[in-house]
Amino acid sequence: MPAIAAAVAWMWANPRIFRRPKSMDNWASRGVLGERVWLNRDVVPVPKHHRVVPHILNSVTAIGTVFVVWGLVTLTVWPTLLGAVLIYCGKLWFLDRMVWLYQDAIAEHEHYRSWLA
Repeated sequence: MPAIAAAVAWMWANPRIFRRPKSMDNWASRGVLGERVWLNRDVVPVPKHHRVVPHILNSVTAIGTVFVVWGLVTLTVWPTLLGAVLIYCGKLWFLDRMVWLYQDAIAEHEHYRSWLA
């Protein structure tokens, strides 16, 4: 239970304790901006080629979480490591897709281009 509380506390604190980056011209920042575009997809629809893969990658991450929990509860190494690999690979691939989504979004919408300023 303390680990879950720490994870929830970190998710709350993380965006609040770090300052805005000096430059948004890097992969990680554009990935975060792409996530914001993705979250706004009900207001501004995303192109068709960006609609399915993020859901699949989030599912991969969720499956990885199940393996990690299983491995930690049973104190078994292989499901924990497999789950960690699925989580990290799924999340990194998801962020890569978000960078691509953001690049497409700034080509079409002035509002999204203004986020780089």
